[in-house]
Amino acid sequence: MAKCGDTWFFEKPVYIRSWASCVGTKEGEGPLGPDFDIVGKDNRFGQKTWEQAESRMVQIACQKAVFKSGLKPQQIGCFLGGDLLNQCISTSFAARQLGWQTIGIYGACSTMAEGILLASALIESGLEKTPLCAASSHFCTAERQYRYPLEYGGQRPQTSQWTATACGAVVLDGEQGKVRVTAATAGRIYDPGISDTNNMGAAMAQAAYETIASYFKDSGTSPADYDLIVTGDLSMVGKDIVEKLFRDDGIDMSVNYNDCGLLLYYVNEQDVHSGGSGCGCSAAVLCARILPELEKGNLRRVLFCGTGALLSPTSANQGESIPGICHLVCLESAV
Repeated sequence: MAKCGDTWFFEKPVYIRSWASCVGTKEGEGPLGPDFDIVGKDNRFGQKTWEQAESRMVQIACQKAVFKSGLKPQQIGCFLGGDLLNQCISTSFAARQLGWQTIGIYGACSTMAEGILLASALIESGLEKTPLCAASSHFCTAERQYRYPLEYGGQRPQTSQWTATACGAVVLDGEQGKVRVTAATAGRIYDPGISDTNNMGAAMAQAAYETIASYFKDSGTSPADYDLIVTGDLSMVGKDIVEKLFRDDGIDMSVNYNDCGLLLYYVNEQDVHSGGSGCGCSAAVLCARILPELEKGNLRRVLFCGTGALLSPTSANQGESIPGICHLVCLESAV
């Protein structure tokens, strides 16, 4: 592995071997509906509670990704995963059933990118051969923890985002796969001073800008070198801010830049306000749309930039501002 600035460049092959997604009904009604591996008949997935339902999604997505890899479950190295709930209970309770060595991670909506970054480093170091990464979220569990019970029926401002009921899982491999992880940038925390929990896109936008700009400097590349640059999940408000920050630098991001929170839903028709969010949003979009397009060769080079708002109910109730972080991985077609 070589390092330049904040970016790691993987010198040994690191591949994404397989992937799978499991989503709720609203997500299945969006533009990526036909591309998901599993769409739930309802959002409970046969469970008694929302939290158990989210944990079940993690199990389903991970088992499907392993099945598609052609590996046996016992061939999986370690499992890196996270979610939005306190103590990452959706992930840890799923791991209790799956039985793999588990590394719980938390980066809010940046968790999937963080997991791929760490798993790639484990492969590069020789410590792991076939790790698995997953990230999940559930609208109902997130609303209960961060805002109000669903029965409250509170009105949300237009800057708010809809937490996706979704999970994405990927199996990485040091020897084979049709998508290669070639570089990664671990983000730094930036805080633009936003304290409105219904405006997380604005809170995360600076971190996205700083990480992507740092990667361009470290790699000597520009937006024109990529077929797609995608953040997840800034949605409309945060995406506009990122584009403006780069315009101020004389860089036009508008041609090939998008956000997973805008790709998951029909934003104007599905009443998601500014767009989607949650750990599962970017994870599901990655597994349903981006990785298949890289596998086919329709996309050759993609920057997948996970963005996270690092707040908790306690910090929000104490009036703290919302720090943001962005982790970036460069994905390239290996076909």
